[in-house]
Amino acid sequence: MEVKMYIGIDLGGTNIAAGVVDESGRIIYKSSVPTLAQRPIEEIVEDMADLCVDIVDGAECSITDIKAIGVGCPGTVDNRTGVVAYACNLDMKNTELGAMLRKRLGKPVNVENDANAAALGEYAVNGNNEDSFVFITLGTGVGGGVIIDGKPYRGFNCAGGELGHIIINADGEEQCSCGNKGCWEAYASVTALIRQTKQAMQSDSSSMMHKWVQENGEVSGRTAFDCAKMGDKTAAAVVAQYIRYVGMGLISILNIFQPSKILIGGGISKEGDYLLNPLREYVYAGDYNKYREKTKIEVATLFNDAGIIGAALSAKE
Repeated sequence: MEVKMYIGIDLGGTNIAAGVVDESGRIIYKSSVPTLAQRPIEEIVEDMADLCVDIVDGAECSITDIKAIGVGCPGTVDNRTGVVAYACNLDMKNTELGAMLRKRLGKPVNVENDANAAALGEYAVNGNNEDSFVFITLGTGVGGGVIIDGKPYRGFNCAGGELGHIIINADGEEQCSCGNKGCWEAYASVTALIRQTKQAMQSDSSSMMHKWVQENGEVSGRTAFDCAKMGDKTAAAVVAQYIRYVGMGLISILNIFQPSKILIGGGISKEGDYLLNPLREYVYAGDYNKYREKTKIEVATLFNDAGIIGAALSAKE
């Protein structure tokens, strides 16, 4: 029996990751290249197309064996037309991303919001017994995908589900990449965590975070977590505040949707229980629901593969 194969592309602010995926969601071969997000979108699309050719070669098949291509892209995406109306972390406004890639590769292309794509990937693996499901990814920004009855919730205009732009601080000084102030993304993304870590380091020259950076090259999302585990009080304060920021957004999501499960993805989710245990405690204390069954809050299992798998599966629709 013929195995149907698809390509899934996860277009992020930092990297473009892509894989050849079979219809069951198994990745056959994958690779990635830097996005270099400040350049023209035409150059990014060219790299996306070249990456597709490379992974097809790596999977030992040809582009003619690929049924369709799915792309997960940040921002407001109309999956019906393949147009990216707006992506604040990439230079796209009313960009016909689907048509551009289709012209380059000659294959049907479905473009989906990246968080929706990742949610579809995680749902296929972890959520089939759930009637409602929310996936949050903490990365360059904060993405959110809401699955209801097995389908992404997109809103009537395909602009729904932008959970990273919930306002958690009406008087916030931190400006989000969308232009507003007080967005969840401006406080709970890994970009924000890096900023918070740097600010804490400036106020405490004795923090072991300085030595960590000397040994590891630069401040990252791991800096404060690693040093907090080693007993650094300044790092521990950064982690505690960051977890509160993440929790503030999750409380709003719970109070709106009361989903049966929330999965946390992105590189920071690899902190596991060190992140989840205090996060659950904070969120459950703030949840309006005090007497009914609680939403399960867990770490996503597919990590960086979720976007690739979900994008590929979206191309089957």
